[in-house]
Formats: sequence, C-alpha cells, structure tokens
Amino acid sequence: MRELDKVRTALAPTGTLRTAINLGNAVLAQRGTDGAPSGVTVDLSREIAHRLGVPVQLTGFDAAAKVVDALGSSAYDIGFLAVDPKRADTIDFTAPYVLIEGAYIVHNEAPYQTPADIDQPGVRIGVGKGAAYDLFLSRELKSAELVRYPTSADVFDGFLRDRLEAGANIRQPAAAFAARHGGLRVLAEPFMQIRQAVAIPRGKAPAPAWVDALLVELKASGFIAAALQRSGQGDALVAP
Repeated sequence: MRELDKVRTALAPTGTLRTAINLGNAVLAQRGTDGAPSGVTVDLSREIAHRLGVPVQLTGFDAAAKVVDALGSSAYDIGFLAVDPKRADTIDFTAPYVLIEGAYIVHNEAPYQTPADIDQPGVRIGVGKGAAYDLFLSRELKSAELVRYPTSADVFDGFLRDRLEAGANIRQPAAAFAARHGGLRVLAEPFMQIRQAVAIPRGKAPAPAWVDALLVELKASGFIAAALQRSGQGDALVAP
C-alpha cells in the first residue's frame, strides 16, 4: 500500500475527514455570518482533506475541552488544540503551526503589573474550564485561586460579574474586550506561550508524521500566514 493510502486509511477511515473546530479560540476559528466556521483551522482542514483526496466535514465546538472529548470518540478524526502534557495521554500532536499568548485582563486600578504579581493569596483568576491556560495555571500557580467558567468566551463576563481580580485568556480577545468596555487593561507580559497544533487521536500512525510534514510546507509557503491574515488575525505568530 502506498504511503498516502496508509495515511488516508488511518486519518479518514470513513472516507471523509471529520474535523472538530474549536470556536472557543477566536484567533483560530470564527463563525461566519452564515453560521459556518471559518479561519485558519478551517483552511487547514480543507487543505489536509484536499491532499488526502477526501471530502471534509466541519463541526464547531465552543470549548477546547469539548474538542478533546470529541477526539476521544470515534466520531472525529482531527482537531486543533494547544499542546499540553495532560492532553497528550490520548492525543498525538504535530509540531505547532501558530504561537499565541495567554494574558491576564485586570481592572485599571489593580496593582498588578506582571503575572507574578497576580499569583498571590486572595487573588481569583477566571479561566475557561479545560482550556490550555486552565491546565497550565492549574500546574503552575502557587497561591492564586482559579474560578472556572464553561467556555473561554464566558470568562470575560464572569470576571466582571463576579468581581474577580483577573481573567485569563488569549491576548487578542482579551484586548478586544478591554477596549470595548473601558476601565480594563491587559498585562503586557504573557503568563504563557500557547503552542497550537493539529491534534490526532492516538493510534493513527503514520498520519501524525504526514501532517507534520505538510505543516512544514504550509508554513514555509505562506499558506498559514495568509489564512490568518484573511481571517483578521494577522498579528498571530506563525510557529517557526
């Protein structure tokens, strides 16, 4: 069997590439005016399917944790997630294709200037349950308390409503929320770098290596940078 045939059998066993799109990450996916997902992960899904010679089925989820669960079933073949050691128990990750920052949003009058200032007793930080930064902060924080909301999008309203000291999120939507509401700012120093990769359920060899090689090509050709630009996310950094 040719290598591409082996990859197709492993990655799209039904003859369709069934893709889980995380709409909870506004840098990587957005819902268009017609309700359909768009963005760099949608473009990547279509290109991977095109290279395999199969149709693509796109399904949107509102949180990364739901994508993780979806990939644990037999209903989806690939997803797009931040690399995390806890997720790696059940998922094979490619090398990153985009690097984004996790940043704290705080009230203007708050005394915090750096992420270290926030890890203090009595500080409550809003996070999206199961998001990459929830997993990271759960390991790294020594003193601050995490307050979990159903999705990353819920963090901002929860941060205001529950009068939290800080909210954790991706920098771009945090900055947009701060600009819309006033009285808020985003710390300049990130608390983490989020490495976004293609996520494939374990046991799909040789698919991960094949997708990895394709990503190298798409990064070098400018495909990923152009997809980010088209979706209004041109400030996101393509991974080296």
